[in-house]
Amino acid sequence: MKKLACSFFILIFFIFMIACTNENKTTKEDIANSPKESVEDTSTKEVKNILFFGNSLTAGYGLELSQAFPALIQAKIDSLNLPYKVINAGLSGETTESGNTRIDWMLNQKIDVLVLELGGNDGLRGISPELTKKNLQSIIEKTKNKYPDVKIVLAGMEAPPNMGEKFTSDFRKLYKELAEANQIAFIPFLLEGVGGDPKLNLPDGIHPTPEGHKIVAETVWKVLKEVL
Repeated sequence: MKKLACSFFILIFFIFMIACTNENKTTKEDIANSPKESVEDTSTKEVKNILFFGNSLTAGYGLELSQAFPALIQAKIDSLNLPYKVINAGLSGETTESGNTRIDWMLNQKIDVLVLELGGNDGLRGISPELTKKNLQSIIEKTKNKYPDVKIVLAGMEAPPNMGEKFTSDFRKLYKELAEANQIAFIPFLLEGVGGDPKLNLPDGIHPTPEGHKIVAETVWKVLKEVL
């Protein structure tokens, strides 16, 4: 009887020890996992905003938003695992004058990089290059005043040749002059290799096709990647 009781207590003891061992293993695993999660959280980089501020070219007129060049730029950024988020603020029909008003509202959100693409509609409407330059300068100044550390990329445009040689020349020069005066990154012509090519533009002859936007994205990326 005594031997039976002794065996019983030994069995209970071993069951107790096994239970305690399993509990300790679980606790150690939880502790081991906890610091790892903490490291991942603290290593997350702050995501910065890139505002693409422009007209129908930026908006991707006639296409899905995912086919417009800002979305293609986001894909490049993601593939390189860079901490930037693209904000497409393209608005069809936008002129530099209306853009100078709209930028006030857009600057309510933090902007780290501004890609400024405006003026095309000014050229089509024959608006004075001097006024276009003044409006673009105002947009640049407003952005810098609100966010002193902002980086700006200015996309140049061309006026249609039927506006006259002086007009097209003055229009082309205003972008370069703005870029130099403000010491900002500069894309000489946003539609380089696309403008005027029927195969790369929609039937209106103004807005790029999906293939056209791919070329525009490459043109923009050549300058933007250096800024980022």
